[in-house]
Amino acid sequence: MFPIFWILLVLPLVSAQTYHWGPCPTPSVQPNFSLQQYLGTWYEIAKLPAFFEKGKCIQADYTLRGDGTIRVLNSQFYKGKVRTVEGTAVVQDPKNPAKLGVSFSYFTPYSPYWVLSTDYVSGAVVYSCTDVLRIFHVDYAWILGRSRFLPAEKVEYARQLLAKENIDTFKMSVTDQTGCD
Repeated sequence: MFPIFWILLVLPLVSAQTYHWGPCPTPSVQPNFSLQQYLGTWYEIAKLPAFFEKGKCIQADYTLRGDGTIRVLNSQFYKGKVRTVEGTAVVQDPKNPAKLGVSFSYFTPYSPYWVLSTDYVSGAVVYSCTDVLRIFHVDYAWILGRSRFLPAEKVEYARQLLAKENIDTFKMSVTDQTGCD
């Protein structure tokens, strides 16, 4: 009865998400990842649905804090206003720095933020997954750019990379980055 309660509690949150039966996959991440090169501003080009992202002009700014954690400042234009949320990212295992953890509240554990691929100067592919009792999982994936628009071939490369890692991109949508400045 207990697992059914949690599934019923979480189901409304994931109804617009991309979920699948079974535990989270474990895709390959960027080898020799350099956090220093990754820091800065990234614009959301496309994403799998995420209940916390409903606006346009979505971007994330990553800066290193004095304590070694990363300040994450996400912003989006939604319902006529720029809305921001600040979080913290950490390298959870120095041997695997492309597998970051991110949290936007003191009360929530770090969620995976895995950089699958990046060239640091134009684009990146990021994946996250929430496992619910190993019964099902919720996928999150983002195609990011250093500018608000990426060439179609880079977006297609990112989609193919996700598909190769068995991440379903059927529900992936393009983020509106027009009229942002």
